[in-house]
Amino acid sequence: MITARDGARPVGFTATSLNSVSADPPLLSFTIGTGASSWPGVRDSEYLGVHILGEHQRELAGLFARSGADRFGEATGWEPGPHGVPVLDGVLAWLACRVVARVPAGEHRVIIAEAVAGDPAGEGRPLLYHQGRFNALRD
Repeated sequence: MITARDGARPVGFTATSLNSVSADPPLLSFTIGTGASSWPGVRDSEYLGVHILGEHQRELAGLFARSGADRFGEATGWEPGPHGVPVLDGVLAWLACRVVARVPAGEHRVIIAEAVAGDPAGEGRPLLYHQGRFNALRD
């Protein structure tokens, strides 16, 4: 899950792919379509939130994936984190990241960001996205 600020308003979306780019410095990447409702916030923010959801958060992932949904309504627990990044409640881990590049890729942008703060203290198993749906790890 990616979060940002669009002025005073939090925005976010479910990223279906998150990639490690470098360990030193700690860089990651994801893509976003320039037609997405969250794009203006991602485009204009210096800092973004990156969240690893637990398998218990399937509904939250679906909410943030739906177009036109009230993603930060009453059902979504969150608070401002480092650099004003919206940090979601109950996640397995979160990172506050400084954007270092927005690379054009057709109608999308590849966002490269450096992790500057975070918390891996959540408990549980990760929610996965595979073959077009959310899944849990199997035992």
